[in-house]
Amino acid sequence: MFQVTRFFMGLFVLLLVLVLPVGAQAAVHYVSPGESLFTISRAYGVSLDSLMEANGIWDSMIYPGQQLYIPESGAKRSSTYYTVRTGDSLYLIGQKFGMGYQEIMWANGLTGPQIYPGMVLYIPASSGEAVWRQLPEVSRGGFKRPSLAEFDLLARLITAEADAEPYEGKVAVGAVVLNRVEDPGFPDSIPEVIYQYEDGTYQFEPVMNGWINVRPSTESIMAAADALRGWDPTNGAVYFFATYVDNPWLWSRPLSRIIGNVAFTY
Repeated sequence: MFQVTRFFMGLFVLLLVLVLPVGAQAAVHYVSPGESLFTISRAYGVSLDSLMEANGIWDSMIYPGQQLYIPESGAKRSSTYYTVRTGDSLYLIGQKFGMGYQEIMWANGLTGPQIYPGMVLYIPASSGEAVWRQLPEVSRGGFKRPSLAEFDLLARLITAEADAEPYEGKVAVGAVVLNRVEDPGFPDSIPEVIYQYEDGTYQFEPVMNGWINVRPSTESIMAAADALRGWDPTNGAVYFFATYVDNPWLWSRPLSRIIGNVAFTY
């Protein structure tokens, strides 16, 4: 019975891959203990119904280790314009387009949240685009502004690694990535640092468990920008880890500082 069940599950996954268009899959997520379809859909910014439909799930039962396909759900939309309607707010418009209301403010040069019916707002193509466009061409002692895709990747790593940490801790995580880019002992680009695979393991756990694909939070986007502008709360650290981790090698490295629940070392 178990073998038959596994056969049909494998057949379903194969059919799912063949039937779904290539562009409809933005990521693959492996379920962790304590997760639910609702929390996963919120993390990726997709509707619960679309997540269930993409995986052929008709109830809420999932299990740790289960592989879920994450539908694209507008992740690659083009920039557009939106005309404000009666009852709209920047917060509601941000929810509609999957971004923080602050990003819409920045994209339109607004200094406050006041809008009015008939007002035309520019909606950036992706979460973080407005912040990225405000970055200087050169910062951090000669560090060139990354591409929008690289900026988004950095913000996603910050979200995955430090979303529950204080803002300074988020900036610090971004700074560690940039410090590695500038360190001759590590790869020399943001994607290569984040996706580095060495001695049979990835350098950053979210790459391994799929959380690197989670849509970045507004605060993480701002933290990535601050790190790129030159703020380094770690004073040059190239490693970070949760303070509860009992790893003698990690704790043997010179400590820069502890921010929230994360230790930063050299």
